[in-house]
Parts: sequence; structure tokens; C-alpha cells
Amino acid sequence: MGNKTSIQAEEGSQAIIVTRQFDLPVELLFKAYEEPALVEQWMHTKVLKLENKQHGSYQFETSDANGHVVFRANGSIHEFTINQKITRTFEMENTPFPIQLEFLEFEKLTAETSKLTMHIICKSSTDRDNILKLPFAQGINMAHNRLEEILRK
Repeated sequence: MGNKTSIQAEEGSQAIIVTRQFDLPVELLFKAYEEPALVEQWMHTKVLKLENKQHGSYQFETSDANGHVVFRANGSIHEFTINQKITRTFEMENTPFPIQLEFLEFEKLTAETSKLTMHIICKSSTDRDNILKLPFAQGINMAHNRLEEILRK
């Protein structure tokens, strides 16, 4: 499938801009972020909590084959407008990375295509650069590929 997800990060900025066009209606794309069972499938993680509402919260957890937790993320949902946008915080537990602020915007392009724009703001440009040193771009592209593959079925 290749890298269909675009990552932009201007030098010295605290922001990461992630964009992706999907061959999915916007309603279906949004549902992938709204329904816990779908989130678990495309993110390959367990959804412990997902309160999709203003002042809601979420918690995701991934374990290895032996049941040891290897990844846990959580945050607060500040804005939730169906088929349009989600504003939330994102915190990876047990990492040196501070909390991030994420603005997810869902855009209808045609009846069968849509676009997701994620504007991620880190505490500092150094934190942002350290996140980008991880396999961030490859990971989010793989997750988006899975999302599209699962929802096309």
C-alpha cells in the first residue's frame, strides 16, 4: 500500500501535521475512531475506556504474548463532533514524552472518500523531534492502512 499517510513537521515547531485521504465515506472513517471494537482492530490494542463526549476520557492498553503491558495511553476528550472533529489529549504512560494535544478533523471529499487531518502539538520542539525519531511515520501509516482495509470489508 505504500506510505499514503503524510507527516509534516517544520523545523523548530512543536507541531506534527498528519494527513491521509481514505477511500471511505467520512461517516465510516469517523466510526473507526468512535467505536471501541473498531479501534481495537485497526490499532491492535485493547480499549479499556472510550467516552466519546465533551469531558470524556479514554484509555488504551497493549500487552505482549505473556500478558505483560507494553503500551498504555490515555487522555481526555475536549471536543467531539460526530463526523467532523475530535479534540483530545494523548499521554503515553511510562515514557519520557509529555502529554500532547491532538486536533483530529474529518472531511468529506466525495460520497466515497474522506480526509483525516491530525494536528498534534507537543510541549516542545525537542519532544516533537524525539517522537519523530521513533518509527512514528511507519506506525501511523500501517495503522491507517489497517483501518482502511478493515472498513472496506
